[in-house]
Amino acid sequence: MPEAPSAEIKAISAHLTYGWGVIPAKVRIGNSEFTTSLFPKNGIYLVPVKKVIQTAESLVVGEPVSVHLTLEFQPSLDERSPSPPESES
Repeated sequence: MPEAPSAEIKAISAHLTYGWGVIPAKVRIGNSEFTTSLFPKNGIYLVPVKKVIQTAESLVVGEPVSVHLTLEFQPSLDERSPSPPESES
């Protein structure tokens, strides 16, 4: 991803990540929709695209592509449901 949108995502990343800086995303490229995770690297985010999507959309590695991202806020650790207690047998 370019620097500007990466910076916008980085600014709210604490609310988007489920850990390790990785951000879950719904992605649309052309007619293909899929889920993946954005990975931070050198100040930008990488959007992994499976080979099947690359082929379906005639993508060429290294060439620019229009991507529609949907990101969802993740509950904070305090808001996540605790694990149920283990039962004693």
